[in-house]
Amino acid sequence: MISKKICMVGAFAVGKTSLVRQFVESIFDEKYHTTIGVKIDKRQVSVKDKMVQLMLWDIEGVDVFTEFKPSYLRGASGVIIVADSTRPKTIEVAKQIKHEVELTLSNAQFLLLINKSDLAAKWQPTENDLIHLDIDSNNIFNTSAKTGSNVEKAFRRIAELVLDTQVNG
Repeated sequence: MISKKICMVGAFAVGKTSLVRQFVESIFDEKYHTTIGVKIDKRQVSVKDKMVQLMLWDIEGVDVFTEFKPSYLRGASGVIIVADSTRPKTIEVAKQIKHEVELTLSNAQFLLLINKSDLAAKWQPTENDLIHLDIDSNNIFNTSAKTGSNVEKAFRRIAELVLDTQVNG
């Protein structure tokens, strides 16, 4: 079996923990649980006839009190950046984090999840909002940790990307 470290990063309260719980346990909890430091979960998925164990590092959110800690990224093959469809400023945080990640990891694969798609979107990112993230449109998903919409699809996509990197890299 192939094991890959995937880091979940983004602003505080964008739903990183809820996305992981939905993917790993098929559970959604309305209560907000602040992640302090990092929480690690894992789940196996079958990709291209190979078993891939995703080691999901749910890293505490970035806010005015907490800065991004690149040391959590060591050894990661993939990074899932999460933004909140109800808070446009979270895409700016996503841009800053992606820049930090690129300084730390030379060849990580990226996904962008625009979470909370079940809520009436107050904001939908435009192409201009996303251009500085430089993430392929095939690797951007509108997700809902609450309903599970696109959660499985997104995590399977990151598994494909990191597996392809191993095979082709």
